[in-house]
Amino acid sequence: MDISTNTITKNILSSQKFSDPNITAKGETRAHIDFKGLQTLWFNTGSLCNIECINCYIKSSPSADHFVYLTPDDMTPFLDEIDALGYGKIEIAFTGGEPYLNPYIFRLSEMALERGHTLLVLTNAMKPMMRPRIQKGILDLQARFGNALTLRVSLDHYTALHHDEERGTGSFDIAMKGMNWLSEHGVALHIAGRTMWGEAEDSTRKEFAKLIAKNGWNIDAQNLGKLILFPEMDETVDVPEITNACWDILNVSPDTMMCSSSRMVVKNKGSSHASVLACTLLWDDPQFDMGPTLEGARAPVKLNHPHCSKFCVLGGASCSG
Repeated sequence: MDISTNTITKNILSSQKFSDPNITAKGETRAHIDFKGLQTLWFNTGSLCNIECINCYIKSSPSADHFVYLTPDDMTPFLDEIDALGYGKIEIAFTGGEPYLNPYIFRLSEMALERGHTLLVLTNAMKPMMRPRIQKGILDLQARFGNALTLRVSLDHYTALHHDEERGTGSFDIAMKGMNWLSEHGVALHIAGRTMWGEAEDSTRKEFAKLIAKNGWNIDAQNLGKLILFPEMDETVDVPEITNACWDILNVSPDTMMCSSSRMVVKNKGSSHASVLACTLLWDDPQFDMGPTLEGARAPVKLNHPHCSKFCVLGGASCSG
């Protein structure tokens, strides 16, 4: 399919579906997700990354600056709000871009951990993470906070062939060195893979288990929170809109959707303040920007995007463990 056909397809889909936040193209009431309380707060530490993946969820790259680096001053008000709103100890999660490019990454990490929250850091485990200063910082946090710190490494496939298709030749071998270094030093590890090659999930988990065993990583490949397999997202592929009737038809509870219990903080280039988004994936759609505070971000989320359908409701995926 050429580019012009792709463009036409996307325009047809966008004009017929996901165009009204309240009503589907068939005139039915669009499903929404009520906020049940904050369990995971994501912070996008900046959109810059050392590599550019073929299908990056958030369009990170070595030149991407749509999200600027978060600073301690950006993060503090949200940590204070967690306390003020009575959410207790939750999961704080860092994503990017590559978080270990952010010059404030270790102070940001300390700020979360010192308040008693657990911290999940998403990384590609490549050269930025393997710089001596970064290694020293990781080991310092691990020594002080133990398994309250977890690193989730993006390992798209259990083979170099497919992983490198997405991330570039040699990426798999570099990531393996990073994974092995983390494992050797006792850092808690998770893996994020992808399902874009059409393999059965059971088969994929079995093959990842072989790779894990070969390298001696302390990861249970059958644990859905420790080996997360993400479905692919393509806005040009037709997906059904989700109505209130779908929950019973699919035997899925809206309370299991990640926007019922998580939000993401970002700082847009040129903005004077950070903002709260309803979802980690819907970063470039203004209807999912919920304003500058967690208190204001407790409104219901209307499932008015193809990713809501394919990734979350039908795909059963969640960025949180």
